[in-house]
Amino acid sequence: MLRDFIAIDFETANQEPSSVCSVGVVMVRDGQIVDSFYSLIQPEPNYYNYWCQRVHGLSESDTEDAPVFSRVWQQLEERIVEVYFSNQELDDVRYQIATIPFVAHNARFDEGCLKAVFKVYQMDYPDYRFYDTLTASRRQFGQSLPNHQLHTVAAACGYNLENHHHALADAEACAAIALYIL
Repeated sequence: MLRDFIAIDFETANQEPSSVCSVGVVMVRDGQIVDSFYSLIQPEPNYYNYWCQRVHGLSESDTEDAPVFSRVWQQLEERIVEVYFSNQELDDVRYQIATIPFVAHNARFDEGCLKAVFKVYQMDYPDYRFYDTLTASRRQFGQSLPNHQLHTVAAACGYNLENHHHALADAEACAAIALYIL
């Protein structure tokens, strides 16, 4: 059973995986949610397409004063250190953070976003491990569900997802699914 992990969800401004415009993170330790993090992000490239806006409702006016990804990730790393490595300095644990698995629903998307935005900001990517609740739900529930979309799987796991496509709400749902089936 997966007891320590970080559930993560990105929303993007356009079709480019590096265009993350918000991130939601839920930190789970010993099978309990212990912290969460949400931030808007100034996307790169910095434009919004109609379809992405329709999904999550964010626009340029929401992120024009938001920090860039590298600053948001630095804040997030500091929070992760507090939760999982409280007695060590950030420089000592930067790559130890990679020992905490990430969980995402359709992990290929979120992992792809993370790798792309690390590349854009010329940050060293420490090979984070990702577990996919979408794949796990297909194994667990098979054809007993009408689909394996996040809200459908969350409901099957007893979690009521409100505010779907808000990065933190989606990360919370993903954490609930992971705690139920991983």
